[in-house]
Amino acid sequence: MILLGANVSSILITCRNKQLATRNYVPAIHVAGWHKPIHLVSPDDPTPNLEGVAGLLLSGGGDVNPKYWDEEVHPKAQIDDERDAMELDLIKAAWEKGIPILGICRGEQILNVALGGSMVQDIPDHFGCDPSVHQHGTPDTPEVRHTVSVTHNSRLFQLLGAASVPVNSRHHQAVKDLAPDLRAVAFHPQTLKDGKPLVEGIEAKDMDRWAIGVQWHPENLMELGNAAGSAARGLFHGFVAAVQDYSYSAASKAAEVQA
Repeated sequence: MILLGANVSSILITCRNKQLATRNYVPAIHVAGWHKPIHLVSPDDPTPNLEGVAGLLLSGGGDVNPKYWDEEVHPKAQIDDERDAMELDLIKAAWEKGIPILGICRGEQILNVALGGSMVQDIPDHFGCDPSVHQHGTPDTPEVRHTVSVTHNSRLFQLLGAASVPVNSRHHQAVKDLAPDLRAVAFHPQTLKDGKPLVEGIEAKDMDRWAIGVQWHPENLMELGNAAGSAARGLFHGFVAAVQDYSYSAASKAAEVQA
């Protein structure tokens, strides 16, 4: 077991490839103002201890196994069972502790599944849309092809700063049934099934709890000088602010116990 240190405030990033995560996610957190330790954990590592962790970032990656919501695996699915096992336990532990959670792409999906939700296993198959609508670009060359609509009375709206935000997309799965403690707050209105739009963003129903998941990749948009970049920076700034608040609160409680 990795002990990250009870006296060190840190952000924990889950990933499959540490090199790619370091290149894509760590700079975004630094730009947002976090200069304390950042630890990366992959399925090859021992399960980390959340003691000392003030924020959990769930990065993008492979698909979640549909056995967690009693479905067979879709032919297009690329399951990552090892990440599932690692992240499901971490999410539940972080949720119990009230640690701020930011889920990106797969991270949004596993957050929903960990708390009792389900997934659309293939967007083109389920919604009948062209695959390129939600699968385009790369981390190094992000393509911003569509916008998402954001609910006004949501934390996500406050962070992104707009009701319509241009985003990039590299996913073929999406939230289907929401976990009981989460609500959908961002959508792609043009991708519909039985009148219901594709979910692009989720957050905790309890506004006192900081937990947000987005289906796009804001970490690749941070340097853009347009609305997409502004929204991405707003999201990461919000996450870092929540982590700092949690760290301060935890330190204050520890000091009271020692006094």
